[in-house]
Amino acid sequence: MQYPLKVWRQYLLPQHALTRFGGWLSHSEIPWLKNYLIGWFLKRYKVNMSEAIVEDPFAYPSYHEFFIRRLKPSVRPIEESSDGICSPCDGSISQIGNIEQGSLLQAKGRTFSLEALLGSKSDAEPFKNGKFATIYLAPIDYHRVHMPLTGTLESMRYIPGKLFSVNPLTTEHVDNLFAQNERIVCFFKHEQGSFAIILVGAMIVGSIFTRWGGNIIPHRANEIVHTIYPQTPEQHVKLDKGEEMGYFALGSTVIVLLDESMAWEYDLSQNSRLVVGQKIGHMLT
Repeated sequence: MQYPLKVWRQYLLPQHALTRFGGWLSHSEIPWLKNYLIGWFLKRYKVNMSEAIVEDPFAYPSYHEFFIRRLKPSVRPIEESSDGICSPCDGSISQIGNIEQGSLLQAKGRTFSLEALLGSKSDAEPFKNGKFATIYLAPIDYHRVHMPLTGTLESMRYIPGKLFSVNPLTTEHVDNLFAQNERIVCFFKHEQGSFAIILVGAMIVGSIFTRWGGNIIPHRANEIVHTIYPQTPEQHVKLDKGEEMGYFALGSTVIVLLDESMAWEYDLSQNSRLVVGQKIGHMLT
């Protein structure tokens, strides 16, 4: 297999050590250091700070806080139709379509197993005839993740793994990328069916945060951790469509799974740009 040099290097680099160091840098509140990092990012990427609640980039106490900046609600309105499914994040669709024979398309000529992605044969069952969308968040994108539907959290599975980059180049060359990388799989129940949101880690992603589980730090655990959440009204975790459910500390990928009671909008395809709240799917009647 002929890999580009940028992909080969990822096999040789100490992925977790670099990620921990990147996390330390991003959380530093040393004024000159955090201002340097923010200034470098602003020069490299055209960031529209007018969308942010705090518009002054240097007012953030750290690069981390700047990176996960909150946006004004008016710039990401949530679609309001009762049968609509909205985008959980800003980003570009790398692949979208049907789950066929228990596999998802990663890139041209490459597929990966639904069971391997979710870490469970039984949890894969509701989605075997369903739909998937893989959304890549570039560094410039808003990095908070929102609910595509109103749902009650049934369980969450933390799966340790590699920390390959998830950019398009790596996606095209590394087999089973999303089933290899560290990830958090969140299973939700909607009144009409089931859906799942998978937050995929990557190199230099310092942590993944969920509202109910807090920060998941890369390589803190060496085994799968599966947490079942109470379903009683007094204790359950229920989030409304469009409500924030977590964030990435630096860029990564979100994979959304729908069961066969739902479908994507017909005008979506590979490389379609998405923003939080945009209608991307609907319930089937």
